[in-house]
Amino acid sequence: MNDIDAWVWWLVGAAALGIPLVVTAMPEFGMLAVGAVAAAVAAGLGGDIVVQVLVFAVVSVALIAVVRPIATRHRAQRPQLVTGVDALKGKQAVVLERVDSAGGRIKLAGEIWSARSLDTGQVYEVGREVDVVDIEGATAIVM
Repeated sequence: MNDIDAWVWWLVGAAALGIPLVVTAMPEFGMLAVGAVAAAVAAGLGGDIVVQVLVFAVVSVALIAVVRPIATRHRAQRPQLVTGVDALKGKQAVVLERVDSAGGRIKLAGEIWSARSLDTGQVYEVGREVDVVDIEGATAIVM
């Protein structure tokens, strides 16, 4: 087997490692595939089989040691983008109809919402800005 055959076999191995990466979504297979591509480059530059295997092993292990913990940390984080009702919590709104513990109306994110005050003794008059602390059904709880 000459050098050209060696680098072709490494590329075939990289492609073969790419298949389980796609099927199982395990990033380790991708890192092994990158190691195989690095070994193909070493073979193409004239490295013998020992150099090729060492390049494959070092690149693969280095990627797994460095990239895997970073990927695990990112997978564990909550998404930064908050949508839906959760995105409205903490926003400011303008009182359209007097808001007290019994109810009222506010303009929140361009829409008119029913609202009630968080503190039962608190009353908010028309035009006042309030903070949305929670959403219960279709009613904003404000303070």
